[in-house]
Amino acid sequence: MDIKELSAQPREAIPRHVAVVMDGNGRWAKKRFLPRVAGHKKGVDSVRAVIQAAAESGVRHLSLFAFSSENWNRPADEVSALMNLFLTSLAKETSALHKANVRIRMVGDLSRFPDELQKKIAESHKLTENNTGLTLNICVNYGGRWEIIEACKAMMKKGVASEDVTEELFARNLQIGDSGDVDLFIRTSSESRISNFLLWELAYSELYFTSVLWPDFGKKEFKEALLWYASRERRFGKTSEQISEKNANK
Repeated sequence: MDIKELSAQPREAIPRHVAVVMDGNGRWAKKRFLPRVAGHKKGVDSVRAVIQAAAESGVRHLSLFAFSSENWNRPADEVSALMNLFLTSLAKETSALHKANVRIRMVGDLSRFPDELQKKIAESHKLTENNTGLTLNICVNYGGRWEIIEACKAMMKKGVASEDVTEELFARNLQIGDSGDVDLFIRTSSESRISNFLLWELAYSELYFTSVLWPDFGKKEFKEALLWYASRERRFGKTSEQISEKNANK
């Protein structure tokens, strides 16, 4: 199977929800004797390419880990540069994403961001909220444990009794509840950990780790990950024989 055959695959061979930890911007810059921010800027090109590839391939939800709650501990000049990059990228990309029918959703504790950035985020949400194409979850000042705690708080505020709590109800109260479980998780730059990202949603994900640094990860690399996913047998606790029998009866 090659990349050209991807579009010919049955619907279930394409992941509905893909999550990506975009790692390696700093290392990409260091290899080129550039400041770390140069890697982050180059990484924006990869974000654009992966969004396009996801939409073209039929992925319905794409979640990108852009800034974790732990990233505030990075050097102040790098954090400041990232805030400016978020702002300029939002201003530059929102219109094009809207025209492409993409729904933009910034996920995380947004209260810590500068007022101007919060304003741009709200504008991007408002402009694209009724779009019906790809849902783009950009996780900023986000942590998986934080999301789980926030879901618990949301149910408590609604007065949900403990005996009424189910997995389905809990999932609906998550920040990206309508995106559902992650089918395919991708992490770049040879790191093999999930780093507190979408902890609930990753329960049954296929985990794909690549040595490619994020600024070098584009459409080709994304579709290679989709091809790898299509080759996986997703059993969800069942046996291979049960899966084969189910497929034979379709």
